[in-house]
Amino acid sequence: MLDIITETTTAHTLFEQTIYAKRRFSDELDYRPLPDADTLRHGLSDIFDVILGMFTDSRLEDDTQGILWSFVNSFHRKVERIQKDLDQNEDAQQKSQREQDGSEVKSVELEDLITEGQTLLEQRATFELMRDHGGELFEANTGGLWRPISGSKVNHITMTAAMIDSRDYIKAKQRAETRAFIPEGTLIAFTGGTDYQDYKTIWATLDKTKAKHTDMVLAHGGGT
Repeated sequence: MLDIITETTTAHTLFEQTIYAKRRFSDELDYRPLPDADTLRHGLSDIFDVILGMFTDSRLEDDTQGILWSFVNSFHRKVERIQKDLDQNEDAQQKSQREQDGSEVKSVELEDLITEGQTLLEQRATFELMRDHGGELFEANTGGLWRPISGSKVNHITMTAAMIDSRDYIKAKQRAETRAFIPEGTLIAFTGGTDYQDYKTIWATLDKTKAKHTDMVLAHGGGT
């Protein structure tokens, strides 16, 4: 597993997963490269300088912070829209997997969905970088901390191996703590209406189950 070490939030390069991109509702492949990360950062810095230069020492200077916040937020909103497209792409891939029948048509359909998903991942990484660097520029130029009004500010590129291992550990710990309250054995769920009074049938069924699963642990809905 690869650790991605960063000096700042946006100190990473964009990783191109494929030699071409494919967008939804388009049959044409796009062989143009992703924009260079350094070029994006320099471009954002230039845009901030232009906006600040336009408004400083003018009667619109008090509006500068709001304009810069909205500019950065436009990238965050784009990330949210891409995430929705990614969720739809995942559903479409799962549906296509179930429909695979060995035909070339179905195979190509799935391959296209995979490429579209990879393209969306690249787009998300690009706009996350722009949002995060824009947030740093916002803080440096206004003294305020940029935060989105809605949604979470997650950067998928900076998810390090240590973070993933930590989350896996916490999940495993929670499962272990939960199992501590569950007796060992084959769990048999048992339920029924409170007005069911044929106890002989109930006991006969439980006896058969016990004979088949000698380590039976009975789970029921409670009550008397």
